[in-house]
Formats: sequence, C-alpha cells, structure tokens
Amino acid sequence: MLALLGEHLSNAEIAARLVISVRTVESHVSSLLRKLEVPDRRALSRRAAESAHAERSRSAPALPARLTPFVGRARERGELAEAVKTHRQVTAVGPGGVGKTRLALAVAAEVAGDFADGVWFVDLVPVTDPERVGAAVAAAVGVGEQPGRGIDDAVPAALADHRALLVLDNCEQVRDGVASFVERLLTACPRLRVLVTSRARLMVPFERVFPVPPLSRAGGGESEAVALFMDRAAAVGQPPPPAVSEGVVAVCERLGGMALAIELAAARWSTLGLDGLTAGLSDQLRILTGGARADDRHRSVRAVLDWSHDLLEPQDQALLRRVSVFAVPFTAEAATAVAGFAPLDPAAVTDGLGRLAEQSLLAVAPSADGTRYQALETIRQYGTERLADAGELIDVRSRHVDWCLAGARALMGAGGADWRARFDALADDLRAALTWAAKQPERRANACQLALFLAELAFTRNLLGEAKQRYEQAARLADDAAASAAALRHAASVAGCRRLGEDMFRLHRAAAEAARRAGDSAGAGRELAAAATVAYRFSTSFTRIPPVDEVTAMLAEARELSGDSPAAEAAVALAEAAVVADAYGAIQGDTENTVEETVERAEQAVGLARRTGDPVAESAALDALSGARSWAGDAFAVAGLARRRIDILASVRPTPASTHELMDALAMAAGTALGVGELPEARRWGRQLADHPQLAEAGHHATSWILTADAFAGHADEVLTRSVRFLDAWEQSGRQRSLSLGAAAASVAMIHGLRGDHDARAAWLAVVDQADTAVEQHRHGYGAVFDAMVLLHHGEVDAALERVAPKPDEVWKWVCWIWHHWYVALRAETAVLAGHPDARARIDAARVVVTGNPVATAQLDRAEALLDGDLPRQLAAAAAFDAAGCPYQSARTLLLAGGDHATAGTAALAGLGLAPKSDR
Repeated sequence: MLALLGEHLSNAEIAARLVISVRTVESHVSSLLRKLEVPDRRALSRRAAESAHAERSRSAPALPARLTPFVGRARERGELAEAVKTHRQVTAVGPGGVGKTRLALAVAAEVAGDFADGVWFVDLVPVTDPERVGAAVAAAVGVGEQPGRGIDDAVPAALADHRALLVLDNCEQVRDGVASFVERLLTACPRLRVLVTSRARLMVPFERVFPVPPLSRAGGGESEAVALFMDRAAAVGQPPPPAVSEGVVAVCERLGGMALAIELAAARWSTLGLDGLTAGLSDQLRILTGGARADDRHRSVRAVLDWSHDLLEPQDQALLRRVSVFAVPFTAEAATAVAGFAPLDPAAVTDGLGRLAEQSLLAVAPSADGTRYQALETIRQYGTERLADAGELIDVRSRHVDWCLAGARALMGAGGADWRARFDALADDLRAALTWAAKQPERRANACQLALFLAELAFTRNLLGEAKQRYEQAARLADDAAASAAALRHAASVAGCRRLGEDMFRLHRAAAEAARRAGDSAGAGRELAAAATVAYRFSTSFTRIPPVDEVTAMLAEARELSGDSPAAEAAVALAEAAVVADAYGAIQGDTENTVEETVERAEQAVGLARRTGDPVAESAALDALSGARSWAGDAFAVAGLARRRIDILASVRPTPASTHELMDALAMAAGTALGVGELPEARRWGRQLADHPQLAEAGHHATSWILTADAFAGHADEVLTRSVRFLDAWEQSGRQRSLSLGAAAASVAMIHGLRGDHDARAAWLAVVDQADTAVEQHRHGYGAVFDAMVLLHHGEVDAALERVAPKPDEVWKWVCWIWHHWYVALRAETAVLAGHPDARARIDAARVVVTGNPVATAQLDRAEALLDGDLPRQLAAAAAFDAAGCPYQSARTLLLAGGDHATAGTAALAGLGLAPKSDR
C-alpha cells in the first residue's frame, strides 16, 4: 500500500491494482497516517518514495526473482514472518500446489533486513538421496569441501557465527535427511533460522509447524483466490468482466483455493471462457495443464499429484485411491468400512489416514462424532483414476453404496438434536452413491432404495425441491409399477407443499398411469380423482388451470375405475364435491346447483373419507365442506371446520401428504379466524404457519396470513419487519400468484398508507397487481376493505364511502368468507361518518351478518354511538376492540371521541408505529 502511494496512485487505482474495495484502501491510508505520524497524504507519498529509494539501495537477498505478482496472503505473510522471527526452525506445511514456495519467498524477502548476513534459498527438488541434503545446502551458501572435514560438518562450521535465514524448499522426499541436517546445523549455529517448506512436517521436537491453507474464497472483491485468478487471466488476454464474477468465484471454489490450480485455470480463460472452464473442471486433471516449466511438477496438477503419490507406500496409495469415493469429510470408521479390504488390512486404515494427512493429501478436522478427513476434489478425481487403473472402481463404489444405504437406514425415523447435522454429514455421499448406482444395471434396486431414502430424508430436512426430485427419480428406477405409483404420489404431495399446481396435477396423473400398469384399477381411479380435485381445490397455485373438459373426462374415468374400493370412492366423492363447490362459486349461484346441493355433496365426501380411516382424506373432505359453507355465507362454520381439520391432523405422522394437508389447514384456520374477527387466533395460526419448517423455502406463503392479521390489528412494526422476508421470498419464487399473496401484499400497503407513506403504499399496491390471480379480489374484496380503512384513517370519508358503495350481494363472491364481515361493517361506518341517509339501515343489516364477530360488532357499536352522539358507548367500543386484540381500532375510536380522548388516541397510534389521522 505504501509503495503504491509512492507512485501517486489514487484510491480507486490502488483498489483496482490490489483487487480490494476503495473503502478498504481508505482504511489502510488512515492507518498509515497514524502509524507513520505524517500530517497528510502528500507527506505519506514522500515517505513512501524515500522508503522505496532506501530499499533499492540495499543489497538484494539471494532469492529467486519473482516472475509474476504475489497476490493475497496478507494474514499468512504476517503470521509466518512473526513465526520465523520467534522460532529457530519453522516448517510451512501444505499440499502440492497450495503456494508454499511463493509464500516462503515472499516472507524471506520481507524479513531479510532482520538478518545481517543474508538469506539463502535451497531448492531440494533435485535431491533424491537424504544423505545429499548437506551438499545441496553447501552449494547454495558457497561452502566448499575442506580437508579432513565432511561437507555436513563444513556447512555448520562455516555458518556458526552468521545471523542468517536459510530457506529449504520442497523437503518432502528427503524429510529424514533434512531433519537430521537441520538439527546439527541449528545446534552449531545459534543465530541461524531455518524456514522449511514441505508437504509433511519433519517430526522433530524443535520444529514449529505453520499450516499453509488454500487461498481464501470468501467471494467478491476480498477473495484471494478470485484476485489471483483475475491477475493471471489478465496476463493472457482480457480479464473476466464483472458480469461473470460469480462464475469465477464458483470456479475458485471448485478448485479448493489451490494456487497452482487457479493459475492453470486462469491461463485457459482466454480460450475456454467461463462456460468451457466450468464444464472442463469435471476433469481437472486433463484441463489444468500448462506449458513447459523449469520445474515439471508445476506443469500440471496431475504432475503435482503424481509426485505426491509416488512418495507413498503401496498400502497408503491403495487407501488414498479408495477413500476418493467419499464426497464429504469422512470418519476413520467410514473409511474402514469402504476401503478396508485386501490387500489393505482394515486394522491399518486409521494409521494410514494419519500418514496421508501428514503428507497433506487429506485435510483433518474435528467434528461432533470424531475426527474427519477430506480430500480436495482434484485429489478425489486423481484417486478415481487410480481406482480404475487398479481395477478396483466397481468394488469400492459398491462398498460405498452399501455404506450409504446403511447410513440412510439408520437415519430413517431417527431423531435427536443432532439429526440435522448427521444428515448434512451424509447427504452428499448419498447423492454421489445414487448418481453412480443409477448408471449400473446390476445396482438399479439399490439406486431406487437410495432415491427413496434420500427423498424422505430431504423432506424431513426441509429440502422440498430435492425431495420431489428424488421421489420422481425413484419412480423411474423402480422395477415395480406399484412402487413407482407410490413414489409419484409422494412427489405430488411434495409439489403441493411447494404450491406447484401443475406439478401436483401432472404427478397424480402419472401415478394413475403407473397404478394402471400395475393392474391396480382402484388405485388408478383414486389418483385420477386426486388430480381432478387438485385442479379445483388448489386452482390458485396453477399458472394455467387445466381445461374443464379435460378434468371432467378424468373424473368420469375415475368413477369407472374406482369399483367398490372405499378409498377410491371417497376420492371420487371429494373430487365431485370440489367440482360442484367451484362451479357454484364461479357462476355466483345462478344455476341449478343450489347451496344445499353443494353442502350435501361435501358432507357425503366427509362421511366416505371418515369410513376409510384416513385422517388426511377426512381433512381434505372437510375442506370441501368448508368451501360449500363459505358459499352459504356461514363464516363461523367455515372457521370451525378449519380448526377441526387441525385437530384431526395433530397426531398424524408427518408425511408429504399429511404435511401438505396441515399447511393448508393452518392457512385456512388463519384466514377464517380473521374472517370472523378472532384476531388473536388468526395471529396464532398464522404464526404456526410462518414457523412451519416445510415452508422455509416459501417465506411469502408462510408469512402471508400473519401479515394480514397483524395489519388488521395495527401491529405496524411487525408487519414492516415481516414484509421484508415476504417480498424477498416472493421475488425468489418467480413472483408466484394466489389470493393469500395478494391480500398479504395489500395489507402491507395498508400499513404504509396508515403511516402516511404513500410512495411505499403505491409500491406495494404494484406488488398486489402481480401477486393475485384475479383483479376482482383487489377491486371488490380485500382491496375495498384495506382502501376504505386507509381513506377513513386520513379523513377522506366521501372517498371511503365510494370505495365500498356496491351492495354486498352485488359483489358477494369477492367479499364473502374472509372479507364479508369487514366489508359490511366498514360500509355501515362510512355511511355514518358521511351522513348517508341509509346509515342506520346499513348498521341494522350488518348486525344480522356479523353477530358473534367481536371486532365487527364493536365497529358497528362505535358507528351507532357516533350516529346517536353516545360518548360512553363509544368508549365501551374502544374497550371491546382492546379485548378483541385490535389496538388500532381502539386508538381510532379514541380519536373519533375527540377532546382528551383524541390525545390518548394519538399517543396510542404513535405507540403502534402508525401516523395519526391527518389532512392531506
């Protein structure tokens, strides 16, 4: 940094040169001003120029010249330099290609000034005889043979009084010779320091080990790996543009931060580009090659690994190639199960792992279940090649599949606080084993079982996308059509949890076809009926609802196939009830399908489902009944049915089908409680839904009902906090559409409106337009309710009156169920505040509808008290709102009461995070 300041570069130029942020440059400049005690940047630049001149005037250390810039490693450089100053002998240890030599050279150059007699560098790559280490050092420091004294004695004698640093590079192949020579040297030369680089430590008591880690891969401008890649790519042509920065980060991650691999990959950038390089990394040993080098070990990654491999004993070579099948860190027990067979003694596996770790071919890390070992992907690819060369690939892969099956079986149905960690530690190995086994005809049954295990485990782990994928994969791998049908049925339920209507529909139809192939006509009928039900019951989760003729034909076929199977009969009855309820709502009652017929069909479906003893089927039938009751205008019955569904499902084992049903029941319970003014209950059910683990990837659906309930209650801070997660999840979902999503977005818009932030409200209303499936919902349903509340809050009574002008029976389809009570109560209140002649008639008509709804009743009581000028009754309404969990309406009641009550109301609104009533 100081040198670049001496070149009079700007902060932006320095940031570009060092591949760091401008803010980081500013921080370093401030630090230098303080440390060097200079007044300004100009003085700092002068000091830098003076330091550079003084540095150039000193004699250069005897170190190899640097041919390319040294990038990153600021922390390691500082720590290794301090270690060299503090300890007599330091060994920088790391795998081949990690950058040990370049780091040692950089540190040696930095600390050269601390050694009056200089720095010597000795490359031991050409030395293959441990007895020749002393001779190599002698040649580097200029010590010749002396009469009557061997070379190993001549070097310590010549350096006895020297204050110097000796760098011994690439010591792994002659470790024993280095260890004995360095011990003799340090004993005879008290002012000498030795810095060793090696893939394995010397194993001597005076050694200080310094592990050299891979380059940091944090991503973005502070990643050392990315900085190295960008520098080397720029040297061979145009550097990668910012648009591919994430891809470069991914490449560096794949390469494990290994400096040599990154340099070789960057050298291919100009000819392969990001796509070619990314594809090529599946065969790193082939693609990571360069031109001829003075040191052939650095010509390719394969050469580096060949060098390390050839230093191993045959048993350790066998162990290295066999453990390459593990995709993630593994224990010694796992390695023994997979790799411990002839000619390798199982009892020798643990010691062998230790030796491989000593050679930096395996990384070692502690874990909750013991020490774990891991090989970089490059080493794993190398080991796989060696497995094939040794003719062991199928045997070792098969043992790995068996080990994975046993591990997955142990996790199935297991519990405990560490279950998630145990799954995460096994998951990538399960995936790798499945990928291999699926391609082996003789292992097809194992692959199917692995796919089923992984599907269920992924579902339990809340990885719904993978669970669906694995169930479909198991269906393809299954030799038995009945098993295929079962897997597809589970996949359909997982798709339901993810609110993917088209996938639910497709997968139930596929399950029907598989059941037909298996000779299970009743099962085929049940699945076709399920597909028909999905098309109507979950229509808001479709981007394109299936044509009516198609669904009708499917339902007719389901009736023919169901026979006398109770389960199939119940499924067909449910589908028919769903069709009738949907048809009744779609044409707004102007049909021969009366409300009574709709309810009757749904009750028949409930009875048939109950007789099957299947709680999931009974809950689904109750949902159809609740739909029929909603068209009948019986909101309290609808709310009761939703709670009944939750009770039925409470003790059911969580499967994809029961989980999907429970999530729907919770959403219905929250929505229907909101519809009858039970705000605390709505918030409770909404919170349970938001906390449901299977909705982790669908935060927009998870938070939709609690957002709406909190908005009605007036809990502004909670709404604004949750709205961030809602919006992020909705964007990530591809902007899914449904009634609940539109209502949730509108509730956030309402809160912004109440706060007086009209720009934010407009932004959220734009979200509403994109999130709901029908414009009429916002025009006449929740939209009318929320808009009227905002308008009344700001004293725009006439506009509010106009917003709820349509009579309820004119827009009944859009305001029944959840919004009906709110609509009629608001319509009565606006009439009172606007002095409308029908105000009292509207109050009386609304009371017939909302009786039993604590919030709507209090709202009508307040309206009537305002009409009659009855202040005590107004204040009683405020208390009723408080009791009903609606502090916003309580505060607004105080505002309407005027005088000192208005002051209290203003304070209450402020406490809720809402702006008081104001004129615009």
